[in-house]
Formats: sequence, structure tokens, C-alpha cells
Amino acid sequence: MANSRSAKKRIRQNERRRVRNVNIRSRMRTSIRRFEEALTEGNLEAAGERLQKVESLLDRAVAKGVIPQKRASRKTSRLSKRYQALKQG
Repeated sequence: MANSRSAKKRIRQNERRRVRNVNIRSRMRTSIRRFEEALTEGNLEAAGERLQKVESLLDRAVAKGVIPQKRASRKTSRLSKRYQALKQG
């Protein structure tokens, strides 16, 4: 257990950040799942809206330091590619 005031404060800060990160990560994963469900149903209109939501949440997660920029870019690229493939054919 921490003894100094600064160590106790650090524990409190870490817990607040952990809860925030879990929340952000959960929202991000849920939005990706909903986008993929729209794709499998073949609902292009809903998939397009959900893709925008996914990109927004990924960018927000990067800004908060929850995930790295390259991971967000890779996910956005792959999801966009799947959406465009369905849209084309």
C-alpha cells in the first residue's frame, strides 16, 4: 500500500483514468460491432452512418491516449475498405 501523499494521489488518478479508458474502449468496440452488423445485413445507409461514428470514436480514443494513432488509422482503413467493397458490388 502507498505511504506518501503523492503515491496515494497517483493511485486515485490511475483509477480515474482506467475507468475512463475502459468506457472509451467499450464505446469504440460497440460502435465497430454495430457497423459490422449493418454490413452483414447489407444495410448500406446505416453502415455509412455507423462508419462515421466509428471514425469519430477512434479519433477521440487517439486524442485521449487510449489507443495509438496507427491502430486507429489501420482500423479505419480496413473498415472503410469493407464498406466500399460492399458499396461497389
